[in-house]
Amino acid sequence: MSPPLHEQIADHLRRQIHEGELSVGAAIPSESQLCAQWDTSRGPVRQALATLRSEGLIAGGRGKPPVVRQSSLGQPFDTLLSFSAWAHAEGRVPGQHTLELALRPASDEDASALEIEPGERVVQVLRQRLLDGQLTMLERGTFIEPVAKVLFEFDCDSGSLWAHMQAHGADFASASHTIDAVPADEIDAEYLEVPVGTPLLRQRRLARDSSGRPVEWSDDRYRPELVSFTLDNTLDARTALVRNIKSVAS
Repeated sequence: MSPPLHEQIADHLRRQIHEGELSVGAAIPSESQLCAQWDTSRGPVRQALATLRSEGLIAGGRGKPPVVRQSSLGQPFDTLLSFSAWAHAEGRVPGQHTLELALRPASDEDASALEIEPGERVVQVLRQRLLDGQLTMLERGTFIEPVAKVLFEFDCDSGSLWAHMQAHGADFASASHTIDAVPADEIDAEYLEVPVGTPLLRQRRLARDSSGRPVEWSDDRYRPELVSFTLDNTLDARTALVRNIKSVAS
């Protein structure tokens, strides 16, 4: 069963923005042009454009022609999704290459974050993450052993670690995020293919289970020309931190 027409139109325009066919500042085809292109009335077209406005991809309205605002797609961090689930939700193809999967004693920093004793065994993962085949992020994850020991029986290049752990009973209920910028160290430089010292966006996440116990402590470093973060809020103090995929024209 095909998706509704307004979703097809939005997906088509979203893809053009992402791939650089419609660059930042470029005019979106008019409603009449889109109606003719899709052989439809203005209703589905206006609904598609409204969707793109809500995502922050286009601006305009009230007599002004819509233009591309940013070459990005967003997912609020107040919806707890893995990188793979986020990418799939945006219609993208996530990828991963596992560089290390190890069981080792927790460092003082990891032990403090996970609220365990220093030296207690943890599972650590280092992976390159890709979007549509493009190297995007270097993922460093540290998990308490009871949650992540199932990873040693899993092909970590085959998909989401969270999905596999959840399928085996892991409980990821909430998370807090710290966003900052760091210079690329030698490991970042090697696996993100950037010079040492290149500014990177870092997201550190502490995930907890339903009882409040920490289960994961991660340090994810993004290439900032590909991903950005924005913070949306309202007068009633609700906030949504958004991770955005950027499009870089080739």
